[in-house]
Amino acid sequence: MKTQANQHATDVAVLIGRFQPFHRGHVVLLQRALVSAPTVVLVLGSSFQARNAKNPFTWEERAAMIGATLSAEERARVSFVAVRDYYDDTLWAAAVRKAVAQSAPDAAHVALVGHFKDASSYYLNHFPKWENIVVESERAIDATCVRRVFFEAEDLEVSLSVLDDMVPLAVRQYLKAWALLPHYPALVEEHRRIVAYRTAWKSAPYPPIFTTADAVVVSGGNVLLIRRGGFPGKGQWAVPGGFVDQRERLLHAAIRELAEETKLALLGTTLEGMLVDVKVFDHPDRSQRGRTITHAHFFDLQTENLPPVEASDDASHAAWIPIAELAGMEDQFFEDHFHILDSFLSLSGQTS
Repeated sequence: MKTQANQHATDVAVLIGRFQPFHRGHVVLLQRALVSAPTVVLVLGSSFQARNAKNPFTWEERAAMIGATLSAEERARVSFVAVRDYYDDTLWAAAVRKAVAQSAPDAAHVALVGHFKDASSYYLNHFPKWENIVVESERAIDATCVRRVFFEAEDLEVSLSVLDDMVPLAVRQYLKAWALLPHYPALVEEHRRIVAYRTAWKSAPYPPIFTTADAVVVSGGNVLLIRRGGFPGKGQWAVPGGFVDQRERLLHAAIRELAEETKLALLGTTLEGMLVDVKVFDHPDRSQRGRTITHAHFFDLQTENLPPVEASDDASHAAWIPIAELAGMEDQFFEDHFHILDSFLSLSGQTS
């Protein structure tokens, strides 16, 4: 459907989303944005991170997917900006405002187009200086359902035919081609594991809250990392850590997991003396497996020597990685582990 810009007082219409993937509900919002302002800025959230079953597409892939649904005239009026997850609403909102300002520096009047579908739409309240254009939903479509169909059908053609009513034709064609890439089977397996994990806890009287403990260990300008050996996040870099046992203190859990996954040959009492800081990471969306609160323990070995390490237990690889290289590895980290490191090591210069 072709749209024409009207003479609305709005200079720029902003549409924020993950668009994982872009579906017909998003189409309604984008068309409203196009008739509300001469310029539209699409903010692609959850960018610069490793692929997972919840966020399978890179921001570049999402921009291409959305662009394929637009006419030439519409594409000329739409710009895309990528914003990472900060797991901090204040930092994230500031990053969105900055990205929009850079994309449309002369805009005096900005409007935010959105649909309040559930608790996940709370982000729309973080921009009080922007006009709100609220769009009522005419169709109950969400990206979670689209991903479920895309990842769960035994036959891809059957899956794509089911998606006919959920996504634009251009997106269906994009998904068909994308499914030929090596990412697809791995994400299908990860999706299956996540569903099984969540199903196992469905009978609990209350939604469970899991507790984990992580160990950020630095030595001689390096940090000790592992590659995950299993799903979710198989092959991705992570901070050593894991779930806390029933009769275990948090610090002891972090030290135990560190030893199990890296075989770092330091006594627990020695590590306790090297503890510099502890921070809690509790964003509700930080883990696909469910509400998971982690306590990250920062240890500084205060030596230029790098003790030998060896992968074991849940890790497929353990290595000392130069801290100077971490900023360029953001899209290789499991869940929010880059942000955990950023919080202690100031990798991006944007931590609170």
